[in-house]
Amino acid sequence: MSNVYDVKSSELVKLAAQRLKDKIQKPEYMNYVKSGPSKERPPQDPDFWFVRSASILRQVYVNGPIGVSKLRTRYGSRKEHVVHRRHHMRAGGSIIRDAMQQLEKIKFVKNTKAGRVITPEGKSFLDKISSELAKAQ
Repeated sequence: MSNVYDVKSSELVKLAAQRLKDKIQKPEYMNYVKSGPSKERPPQDPDFWFVRSASILRQVYVNGPIGVSKLRTRYGSRKEHVVHRRHHMRAGGSIIRDAMQQLEKIKFVKNTKAGRVITPEGKSFLDKISSELAKAQ
């Protein structure tokens, strides 16, 4: 049986996002807000919320225990300035925090003193998807 480390992360996140659609809800504000200060517009992908949530779940699996601050750095990007150099900007914390809270509600992630860790249900969810992807290859 394969796990998250054995398959391509992009394929795993895509399939996990499809499976998360019936488990979590997209907040209403997601149609209007940017994902961070380095962005000029809101995300154009209608499934952005589910893809980001699946990616966060994978990051908690691989790097847990992890907090919102580390994930803000992970999902940040560089801000393009006209006159002076580019600088790294951290992503917005509200989107990451709300995604983590929804993952906690469906019991895929658990909050501890050290940070958020993946639960056995969340680990099983990702491992099943990765084993399906490994069989398909």
